[in-house]
Amino acid sequence: MSRRKKKFSCGHRGYGQICHRCQQEQVDRTNKKQRKDSWEETFERDRIDLRTLPKNVVIKARNIIQDLETKKSYLDFRGKRLRHDRFAISIPVTRKYRLLCRDRGSFLVPEAVVSHEDYNVCKPGG
Repeated sequence: MSRRKKKFSCGHRGYGQICHRCQQEQVDRTNKKQRKDSWEETFERDRIDLRTLPKNVVIKARNIIQDLETKKSYLDFRGKRLRHDRFAISIPVTRKYRLLCRDRGSFLVPEAVVSHEDYNVCKPGG
């Protein structure tokens, strides 16, 4: 007795009651949506807006901010005070992005993560 492949309503062919290919694609879509939603939820806990940045920059910036909150020095990250505003500190996140912080005496307050181009344009005399 030979079994013939049947054609499902989706256009795929196979054996059984359901199209396993379409079912797996649906599971993959659901998992991808859940991962994206959980990633979006992490932005609610950030002190500054990081939504527009690439994922690797977001992760690295969060690590730096977390270390700064545990009283680690900005010098450990090659951070520097700006010449025109000695209370502003620039910490390189990647080659293209900088974390700008404000010195409040005993602690640093992160203000923004900006691209290196925006950072060079915004500082006076640069």
